[in-house]
Amino acid sequence: ALEKGMSSGFLQTPTARVLSRVVSQADADLLQEDDRQTLSAFLSGSQGADYAPGGGEIVGILKQMHDTMKSALQDLVKTEQEGIQSHELLVSAKEKEIAAQTATIEAKTKQIGELGVDIVQMKEDADDTAKALAADKKYIKELEVSCKTKADEWDERCKTRAEELVALGDTVKVLNDD
Repeated sequence: ALEKGMSSGFLQTPTARVLSRVVSQADADLLQEDDRQTLSAFLSGSQGADYAPGGGEIVGILKQMHDTMKSALQDLVKTEQEGIQSHELLVSAKEKEIAAQTATIEAKTKQIGELGVDIVQMKEDADDTAKALAADKKYIKELEVSCKTKADEWDERCKTRAEELVALGDTVKVLNDD
């Protein structure tokens, strides 16, 4: 497209003729005389014999710039796609990590709850055990008192029985002596 526009095709269009008339009729305030002559010479196609268009070099530079930019764009697109893939992999890995950590948190939260319940139950058991121990100690003291009383009563009974046996023995002896 650039090479097509390099020929003098524009100068042969009706637009160029209209532009030539506008330039030739322009006021001195709008265009200086040197600029008007240069523009009129260009539009009439009479730049002189020594004029050689340098558009070929410019077109070459523009093509080279186009190729360089196209290559750079391809490299950037490739780099961006690699970055997108890397980012997607990272996001996927982080989502898996979040899911694993969430599961761990939920398991630990459940464990904390169960341990809390166990602690409360153990405290209640400890309170119940302490109360039972106090009751058992009180019962032991009562038993000791009761046992002492029973032992004293037994000793008294044994003593009384021994006395009764002695009395019976004496009675049998008295009866036998007669």
